[in-house]
Amino acid sequence: MSKQEFTAEDLKRILLEGAGAGEDVDLDGDILDIDFEELGYESLALLETGGRIEREFAISLDDDIFADNRTPRALVAAINVYLDELASV
Repeated sequence: MSKQEFTAEDLKRILLEGAGAGEDVDLDGDILDIDFEELGYESLALLETGGRIEREFAISLDDDIFADNRTPRALVAAINVYLDELASV
């Protein structure tokens, strides 16, 4: 199986497709270390984002993925761990 990579650009695209962006948020800016809540993404938007990631990348995320990974940088890294594990099976 070829290795997939989840990037910050993938996350930004999925966030915009699923929940959009608040007027005060520039997803093209340096957002990697900003908490999702500060970016305006609450639990419902993150749930939608998680579902979109699961479908697009054919993975199953833990229920607490967003609680454990509160910033885009942390989430991208965590999802890539899932993808690495999937590729090694």
